[in-house]
Amino acid sequence: QVQLAESGGGSVQAGGSLRLSCAASGNLYNLDCMGWFREAPGKKREGVALLSTAGGGQWIADSVKGRFTISKDYGKSTLVLQMNKLRPEDAGMYYCAAKRPTAENCPGRMDAYTYWGQGTQVTVSS
Repeated sequence: QVQLAESGGGSVQAGGSLRLSCAASGNLYNLDCMGWFREAPGKKREGVALLSTAGGGQWIADSVKGRFTISKDYGKSTLVLQMNKLRPEDAGMYYCAAKRPTAENCPGRMDAYTYWGQGTQVTVSS
């Protein structure tokens, strides 16, 4: 089993920054992809940024490209999402997710991910 615990959410004004962290614990062997998803009220959960832990490749959603970056501190088993120039439309619950190898490499579909954190809330005021 894998446990994921997000932190770093909060309330900021538009244009501000937040740094989300996801602490991973448990059996981390052979995880091939970790990432961040978000869910706004009334909307489906969507992929924001994904990181291939095997090859280091990344995928960033077009809506946040140039503003958000994803990285991993392998020594601390922590996944980080740096969010800059936040917009009101970035608000929502942010979830950390992870998966073991399948035929797909870092898919953007939430149903491809086995392990999920409880989420951390991000609020952006205009």
